[in-house]
Amino acid sequence: MMQLHIVDETSPLKAVILGTAESCGPTPVPEEAYDPKSLEHILAGTYPKEADMTKEMEAFLDVFKKYKVEVFRPSVLKDCNQIFSRDIAFVIEDKLFHANILPDREREFEAIDHVLDKINPNKVIRPPEEVHIEGGDVMPWNEYIFIGTYTGKDYPDFITARTNKAAVEYIRSQFPHKKVKSFELRKSNTNAKENALHLDCCFQPVGKDKAILHKNGFLVEEEYQWLVDYFGKENVFEITKDEMYNMFSNVFSISPEVVVSEKSFTRLNTWLREQGFTVEEIPYSEIAKQEGLLRCSTLPLIRA
Repeated sequence: MMQLHIVDETSPLKAVILGTAESCGPTPVPEEAYDPKSLEHILAGTYPKEADMTKEMEAFLDVFKKYKVEVFRPSVLKDCNQIFSRDIAFVIEDKLFHANILPDREREFEAIDHVLDKINPNKVIRPPEEVHIEGGDVMPWNEYIFIGTYTGKDYPDFITARTNKAAVEYIRSQFPHKKVKSFELRKSNTNAKENALHLDCCFQPVGKDKAILHKNGFLVEEEYQWLVDYFGKENVFEITKDEMYNMFSNVFSISPEVVVSEKSFTRLNTWLREQGFTVEEIPYSEIAKQEGLLRCSTLPLIRA
């Protein structure tokens, strides 16, 4: 049996599920868009092509191979977008949580059955129906679990609001020994530059004590400030609205020393190298058009 183990975002990665862009189907019609950025590209005729996205994911796979990470892929479903494996499940400590996602994405979870078969079934947990939660909003960080949420009364009006108040309480009940800290995120169905789809769209820890942050992604300034104080201003890389739109905070750590990043993120990659990180640059700008990037495409199972 596989022993799941995830307590932070950066410890050396041993096993991961990487999504797939194979058979991701035709370009959606505008009504099918899950987020404002995809909608923008559907309307502009610049929505990414399967061949380009497959190539980008292969480059990501090559980096994992280089660092000897065990990589699982979902079974390919015909005409189904399975790139963002972070949405469908997430691991905290030794438990894998089946995310309650948009109902028409349920079969994406079934496509990882061959991986779930290797895990003790008692460790695979389906939260109650009223708990809305996606992996992009959940970040274990040592004694903390950070969760992005939206608790406004208009929550049902936002297709971009993915994790609710019930989810924060649920995770708190599952991990009474952890400090669960939630952050209200800015949501927009129509303006991608004013929308933090998930917490990892405006924040991510890197290394042991550093973080990438975008202030405007947070609705409550004190919550943003808490993160700045926690990591220390000198350890925070603050990204602009355009950089958030391009998904600068959605890089992925293979270890505390190694970060996978998009090759066009010059300002960020320079900063990371100045901090002593090894930066593995890959092309991922086509996948970014769907308001998701490197962290979104991965479901870490074991970090040492």
